[in-house]
Amino acid sequence: MSRARRLCFLVNPLAGIGGPLALKGSDGEAGWEALRRGAALVSPRRAERFARSLAALATGRVSGGGVVFYTAGGLMGASILGRHGMPYTVVYEPEGWPTTREDTIRLVEACIEKGVELVVFVGGDGTARDVVSVTGRRTPVLGVPSGVKMYSAVFAESPEAAALALHEWLEGRASLCDAEVLDIDEDAFRSGVLRVRLYGYARTVCAPGMVTVSKQPTIGGSDVRENIDAIARYIVEGMEDCTLYVLGPGTTLAAVAEQLGIEKTLLGVDVVHNRRLVARDVDEETLYRIVSRHASGGGKVRIIVTPIGGQGFILGRGNQQISPRVVRAAGGKRAVVVVSPRSKLARTPVLRVDTGDPSLDAEFSGYIRVVVDYGEEQLVRVSTGAGYERPGKRRAG
Repeated sequence: MSRARRLCFLVNPLAGIGGPLALKGSDGEAGWEALRRGAALVSPRRAERFARSLAALATGRVSGGGVVFYTAGGLMGASILGRHGMPYTVVYEPEGWPTTREDTIRLVEACIEKGVELVVFVGGDGTARDVVSVTGRRTPVLGVPSGVKMYSAVFAESPEAAALALHEWLEGRASLCDAEVLDIDEDAFRSGVLRVRLYGYARTVCAPGMVTVSKQPTIGGSDVRENIDAIARYIVEGMEDCTLYVLGPGTTLAAVAEQLGIEKTLLGVDVVHNRRLVARDVDEETLYRIVSRHASGGGKVRIIVTPIGGQGFILGRGNQQISPRVVRAAGGKRAVVVVSPRSKLARTPVLRVDTGDPSLDAEFSGYIRVVVDYGEEQLVRVSTGAGYERPGKRRAG
């Protein structure tokens, strides 16, 4: 009988907790602040989605003893694996609550001592940095997305896509490749300054449906600036009275604000009504209150977003304030307006959503119109991370 495949499973319970509160991260004091404000834990729910999908995909291999997970007690892994019938061994117990980056590092070290073949972690860029500080390029990693930013290239498109990719790798149908591990200076980010740093490289699972590129900035130049300004003029000229406009993060939306003569939070979410700024750098609760009140009174709402360069996410990455309940209160997919300069879209052939609500993500499946210039739109396919194509195979439709 062949030896069971040894994998490490790690959940950072605080990952992503700061996003809906507009804290722009969950590292360090931001995670504690989110807990103090009573924020709901995001990462365990995403870990549940991963485990549920993997259990459905790999009943024979996983439940039958072909795989064993090494993990930590409680929300760091054991409680989630146990609920889905996954065989596991606890090799580390966190010392207290909330867990810290030291707990992450110690669990990975314990897993490496057990000779694991791959580390599956649920978290964001900060968690990726901590994991890779131990694994280096020796032991491959696979990220289940649950952070605020996720600039690194080790993350799957969604928890379900992570389960699919892991399953394909276990079956020998997916290979490994090198990927960048990036993170930002969160303190600078909260002040509206984006500083991205390359922390190193890791080996990760490469399969269609994985996000195998890191976030790419919008390339500058006069042509791109003219394109962005043209988009901004078109959006502003088309703004209707008594309509609420939610402006997501990004330079293209900053240009919209500039056309309106208002100060935009470059990396936050702002709200405009009758061409005036009514709320700046809002958190999820405030945004939901504003949107639902306006919509319940019969007013229209438009949510304007731009995709993350290279990765293509329009919802769920870097703008978690625009939550599923906010999108639904605004009117669903029809309320979302996507804008992008042509150069960014050329490097982002597929758009993605990962709101944390699979049913809402499914509503975006198919195609969406993207404003690419003054009065010009382009139809672009949207992927929801529910699956991927195996090499050499194409899904019908």
